[in-house]
Amino acid sequence: MSTEFWLHGFPVPRRASALAVQAEAWGFDGLLLADSENLVGDPYVELALAARTTRRLRLGPAVTNPVTRHPAVTASALATLQIESGGRVVVVLGRGDSAVRQLGLHPATTEELERGLDQLQGFLGGRAVLSGGGVAARMGWIEPFHADEVPVSVAATGPTTIAIGARRCGRVDFTVGADPRRVAWAVAEARHAVHDQGAPLSLGAFVNVAVHPDAAVARDLVRGSAAIFAHFVSEGPHDVVPDDDRAVIERVRAAYDEAAHGLTTAGQAALLPDAFLDHFAVAGSPEHCTTRLRELIDLGLDRIIVVPGSRDADPDVLAASNELFAAEVLPRLRTATGAE
Repeated sequence: MSTEFWLHGFPVPRRASALAVQAEAWGFDGLLLADSENLVGDPYVELALAARTTRRLRLGPAVTNPVTRHPAVTASALATLQIESGGRVVVVLGRGDSAVRQLGLHPATTEELERGLDQLQGFLGGRAVLSGGGVAARMGWIEPFHADEVPVSVAATGPTTIAIGARRCGRVDFTVGADPRRVAWAVAEARHAVHDQGAPLSLGAFVNVAVHPDAAVARDLVRGSAAIFAHFVSEGPHDVVPDDDRAVIERVRAAYDEAAHGLTTAGQAALLPDAFLDHFAVAGSPEHCTTRLRELIDLGLDRIIVVPGSRDADPDVLAASNELFAAEVLPRLRTATGAE
């Protein structure tokens, strides 16, 4: 199977639909929109609009969670979008980050995530699902539309969550940064989780990517967003973090300010040294980014989810980075992976 390349973006009203059109023209396989109600607009509204303005682009929310959205609500929205888009929908489910923390709530435990995943898959499959109070609920309205199955993936940083995604749905999208050592570890964890099942396994990774001939400009473009992934890693097992990164990761954890989530100006973003960003993200010239992404693909990834910039990135610089990726990096990667 050839490698897929997805673009991650924000459901900004009056902009997201245009982003979808541009992503399709650039040659991306799909577009994923963030689900974080206090920071951006509603992804399902914008994905529905995107479905109307694109023809082949696959679409979905990433990352959604079972805390702020009950699995039944998510399933209904996904099934509706799947029908309206002609079968182009995917979903990435996780424990919850800014969508949850911005409301003063706690991310789902691994047990709650697993239960939410089972409920989501059950509702989407038209099965009776045991919900709160022991009530068995079923979405019978979906069946007459004969909608295609919605692929469900789990966003994962730690070994337990990776195993849940691998075993329960055969799809995992890592949120561990772009350090090949860490990605190789995550791939091995996923494969180990299903080694005795013989079931197919589809692996992806969210990767901060910025393409610019000036490496300093590229680093600053993704600095705020990279701090989010560094924070994810800080909450996982530290024995799988490379020794030279542990001090940085710990400083980010201690200083993380949720009010400045994803911002380049955030204090936690300033704690990321250039040397750390050079392996934790993919930032630099087209040649450099191509080499780095090929290295990650060779570890066994079936898809790369490009996270192109921080929430407060200069729109013009961000657009130039995306255009350079589409014009010079993506064609080289397509050729190298047989995805033309």
